[in-house]
Amino acid sequence: MAELTPSQRTWKAFKRNKIAVAGLVFILLSILIAILGYLIMPDPTPQANNMIIQLSIKKPGAEFTMLRIHKSEPVDTVNLFTKMLYGQPAFFKDVPITAYHLVKDSVYADEYVGDEDKPITTSFNLFEVVTGGKAVYSGKQVSITKPNGTTVNFVVSNALYKRFGDEFLANHIIKKKYWFGTDLYGRDLLSRLILGARVSLAVGIVSVIISMLLGIVVGSLAGYFGGWVDASLSWVMNILWALPALLLVIAISFALGKGLWQIFIAVGMSMWVEVGRLVRGQVLSLKQTEFIEAARSMGFNNARIIRRHILPNIIGPILVLASSNFASAILLEAGLSFLGFGAQPPMPTWGSMIKEHYGYIIMNSPFLAILPGLAIMFMVYAFNLVTVGLRDAFDIKSQSTRI
Repeated sequence: MAELTPSQRTWKAFKRNKIAVAGLVFILLSILIAILGYLIMPDPTPQANNMIIQLSIKKPGAEFTMLRIHKSEPVDTVNLFTKMLYGQPAFFKDVPITAYHLVKDSVYADEYVGDEDKPITTSFNLFEVVTGGKAVYSGKQVSITKPNGTTVNFVVSNALYKRFGDEFLANHIIKKKYWFGTDLYGRDLLSRLILGARVSLAVGIVSVIISMLLGIVVGSLAGYFGGWVDASLSWVMNILWALPALLLVIAISFALGKGLWQIFIAVGMSMWVEVGRLVRGQVLSLKQTEFIEAARSMGFNNARIIRRHILPNIIGPILVLASSNFASAILLEAGLSFLGFGAQPPMPTWGSMIKEHYGYIIMNSPFLAILPGLAIMFMVYAFNLVTVGLRDAFDIKSQSTRI
């Protein structure tokens, strides 16, 4: 029987930890949902920002009848890849209604304005609702100028009313269910939670990459060369280590400005010190071993020794810390968004969703803040489970990273 490679042994040990595997599956599913994003969201408009003020703060599972009015301005249809990344601008304006009926070229709808208020009856032109154009009557003809500028003439007849009426009933009256309810502005909460997952995972991935690159480079140089190089770099790491992570991120955000990419950099710059201290300690313990001395005696340069002989032997602790830092990055991003330093509205983030709605916890709508809070909790918990699983798989004893 062929001997297992170190990576195969590690994966086999990791799979024995069922809870850690469940955490990994949850993370992978979350990543898949975040990547698909707008393709699976109930509200695929950019930033899931389709506001229907009449439906403000509706309970999970609320269902409404919608009158879909074709927009009068032209809207381009984007391709599948663009829609997945940025969403598709809405072709229709949705109006919640309680009842409707057709009379020739008129649509009479009772607009929903609240559970305790009487509906308002409003009339719409059937041709304008269906086409989004402007209908102009001249005798027994009607000219419809569509959003793209083209004009179509029709002879007014019962057959024309039936043709547009059938299209209206087929495409412009829909039932819409809000599985997680709506927020303060009548936006679909499920869609914004999915998009918030994309932001949190993106911040985690980019910030961990930044922190890993900086930490590995600085820690390797400090641990391998020692002397004044180690003293200087350790002094910098100790200064940054003494600063609270959230305050450091806020300071970097002030310097860079508000925005999503600034958060990537700020969170990554705040976490590299942990990686640097870990790598420095591991390199110090390895650089005097026999196989490293053998590599020096063979004339290998320092860069090759660090890259090919030291770093592969400390990859276990680095991966464990990377998983832990991913959870920390999600918490930091949520904290920054709650304080107003994260991604700016209307981009949804879990932290900003809690900020907007935490006051409703005592106002009979706690789900508005609890749902994004649960999303943060489950995501961080999943990464913590994976961290423990990796630690056990690499046979790393539980110890502080403050070497």
